Amino acid sequence: MIIIAKAMTTNLMDEQHAAQLSKSLSENGYRITAARKAILEAFVACHGHITADDLVDRVHENAPKVGRMTVYRTLDIMCQLNLIHPVYQGTGAAHFVLLHNGHHHHLICSHCGKVIEFDECVVAELETAVSQKFGFTVQGHLVEFYGLCADCSD
Repeated sequence: MIIIAKAMTTNLMDEQHAAQLSKSLSENGYRITAARKAILEAFVACHGHITADDLVDRVHENAPKVGRMTVYRTLDIMCQLNLIHPVYQGTGAAHFVLLHNGHHHHLICSHCGKVIEFDECVVAELETAVSQKFGFTVQGHLVEFYGLCADCSD
């Protein structure tokens, strides 16, 4: 029962994230076509950790006619709007991550490659100091800490 409730909550959150992305795109003059809608839904369903090629495969599960270049262009637009960000984790291909409220944080194990996501914003004070010192308007940030996870530390 809890698992079903969790799945329903996750689906609701995915729908809300897709709606927020759609709203951001349309507010910036981009049409929300059926193809873009399918791309956004596939992106948020994987919780925003996916390569472009894997996203193409995911999109094709429900919308096989969406072109590869349409997926690439949509990812590029979302990057330009600071909605997502490419992350290079030593795998060669960029993984695109969803920026929640303008930030995204990872702990990455240098030994096994495990990635732990966390929401606590550990750089808010630094962000404010940098903004004031350099007259820079921060629109978002991505933080990655590298080290050993609990399993590899033993």
